[in-house]
Amino acid sequence: MTEQRTIFVVEDDHKIAQIVADYLTSKGHFPRIFPDARSVIDEARSDPPAAIVLDIMLPAGNGVDLCRQLREFYPAPILMLTAKVEEVDKLKALDIGADDYITKPFSPREVVARVNAMIRRSEGRMTKNPEGQTVLIDREGQRIAWHGEWLDLSRSQFLLLSALMGHPGRVYSRAQLLDQLGDQAMESGDRAIDSHMKNIRKKMATVECDRGGISSVYGSGYRFVPD
Repeated sequence: MTEQRTIFVVEDDHKIAQIVADYLTSKGHFPRIFPDARSVIDEARSDPPAAIVLDIMLPAGNGVDLCRQLREFYPAPILMLTAKVEEVDKLKALDIGADDYITKPFSPREVVARVNAMIRRSEGRMTKNPEGQTVLIDREGQRIAWHGEWLDLSRSQFLLLSALMGHPGRVYSRAQLLDQLGDQAMESGDRAIDSHMKNIRKKMATVECDRGGISSVYGSGYRFVPD
């Protein structure tokens, strides 16, 4: 992995955090250490990292609650660090949205290896559109993140929106959009597509952002307009 990626290391034990950070740096990453949970949410929103290494036991909050809050808007991988060894604790970490976990004491090399593996899996199934817009299309999971927040889309809405976002600026006719639905096209005609577009726009509007969106092209169809 040659591209430098920002990795958050949320760990109150300075020695452990620094060791993990040093190993991440040696592999070409840019680690940022957070000794507690207080500023992680704001920083993850403003400058999302490629992955987060998160300790369960933290001052000023705990990793379980922080992971749950992050998963409301943050789609990239989270690796939980825990001193707990009971299976129920490990399963709880996964249930709240963690991608993987490792128990203390651990090998820092293994932490870095797991972080790299999570990033490869994540980037392998999530793509940004060519304009660099804040969009993540999870084709395997059939979901889309718009400006950092997952949209609550039906399968038909996912198919339509992913087609538009995959080619920003391109105008899709209603017939072309209907073709995107395949066997999901239970209805036919312009009215069905217009209804889908109306509902998708409403869901995108729930994200507090005034940049980009779906634009109507009179007499032609629809297109996705990036920032």
